[in-house]
Amino acid sequence: MQFGQSQKAIDRLTAEQRRITQDAGTERPFTGEYNDHKDPGIYVDIVSGEPLFASTDKYESGCGWPSFTKPIAPENINELRDNSNGMVRTEVRSTYGDSHLGHVFPRGPAADGGLRYCINSASLRFIHRDDMENEGYGEYLDQVEEA
Repeated sequence: MQFGQSQKAIDRLTAEQRRITQDAGTERPFTGEYNDHKDPGIYVDIVSGEPLFASTDKYESGCGWPSFTKPIAPENINELRDNSNGMVRTEVRSTYGDSHLGHVFPRGPAADGGLRYCINSASLRFIHRDDMENEGYGEYLDQVEEA
């Protein structure tokens, strides 16, 4: 499967998805579709479809955004220094879609590496475990536990 950014994919985004992914916006905390989501599956970039995070690595951090301990495929994540809003943070962008996803912080579960990938729901599309094979993501089934 090939991944990449296309104008056609960007044109299909809602205004909120465009603001987040293309303009490095941030959802208001506790408002995103996937904040309390618990189904088994993977989360992919809304623009490119590249696999980003597995439900197995999702946890409740209390921060108001979906939080993950690690990416499903590290090569699909770029981490960049972000000095915006008077803070120094690490921005997380998708490699192929170049979508702004959120930020990663060194305040995650120590037993799982200590990182918290704090991700905007609007930058993601969820693919349920039952649909992963049909949608071309079967190679990641071993990274998703049954609910």
